[in-house]
Amino acid sequence: MVDLLKKTESGIRRSKETWFSKITNIFIRDAFSDEVWEELEELLISADVGVETTSKLLSKVKQRVKTDRPSEVSQIQDALKEEMISLISIPTSKLLEPHHSESFNPCHSERRKKFYSAQGSPKVEDPPQVILVVGVNGSGKTTSIAKLAYSLTSQGKRVILAAADTFRAAAIEQLKHWGEKAGAEVVAHQPGGDPGAVAYDAVQAGYNRHAQAVIIDTAGRLHTKFNLMEELKKVKRVIAKHDTSAPHQVLLVMDATTGQNGLTQAKLFTEAVEITNIFLAKLDGTARGGIVFAICHELNIPISYIGTGEQLQDMAPFDPKVFVDVIFS
Repeated sequence: MVDLLKKTESGIRRSKETWFSKITNIFIRDAFSDEVWEELEELLISADVGVETTSKLLSKVKQRVKTDRPSEVSQIQDALKEEMISLISIPTSKLLEPHHSESFNPCHSERRKKFYSAQGSPKVEDPPQVILVVGVNGSGKTTSIAKLAYSLTSQGKRVILAAADTFRAAAIEQLKHWGEKAGAEVVAHQPGGDPGAVAYDAVQAGYNRHAQAVIIDTAGRLHTKFNLMEELKKVKRVIAKHDTSAPHQVLLVMDATTGQNGLTQAKLFTEAVEITNIFLAKLDGTARGGIVFAICHELNIPISYIGTGEQLQDMAPFDPKVFVDVIFS
């Protein structure tokens, strides 16, 4: 918990030193006039919480103030904190949590027995968790994948990375570079190859090598939006040939520094594939960490991880209460 607190503090230090510190200072005052409410609204919008999200947040706080009639300004702050936590508390699943294997359909047990029996293995094991990672080029997708892989290999897990962004030779080399640093195996084909074939081979390797996770990198840009989204759908279909419940997570990597523009990009991906989780990369690089609230409100997709720096270990599970507590600490 201490490590999570420190990493979260590191991730939103710039935001806290600018907008959030000003928001906190509002609650030092003796009274809360209409002008103060307006100031709070402006600060939240400036922190990239967004107009719609700010409106929803403050309307709920004002309703509580009207109902509870708090005698202290600090009680209004407590109400704001509670509403903030509620807004970003969307149920989520983290990497390789115990319930992962329980989410498979009933035929999986028999499938595992047949597969491992065919491989001459006496052990009946869970198939690997398959994580499809999507996002625009430049969002920090590949380094985020490396951080996820490192967090698992550090626990002694075997991880396989799939270089399914075959449209850029540099993307394949970049993933190989980070895979070596993270201690993960990389499955790759030649540049320009079929992304679906790479994904298929990677999942097959995950079964053969008894890996706990297969993390699949995908292209962030093709000639048209239609081509990109159709390619992602195809990769999903190919993965399902191994395991009808796969991918078990579809993780969207968003660049926190792009703010509201990132939301527009995110909506395009949610139209093509069912996003289950968000990795908010480069949170430490922006002073407008309020985008967290806009993401949860407008997309209704949980943030599972945040990027807190440039090193492999610089990521943290996203905890709504810790996040809000750090803002007001």
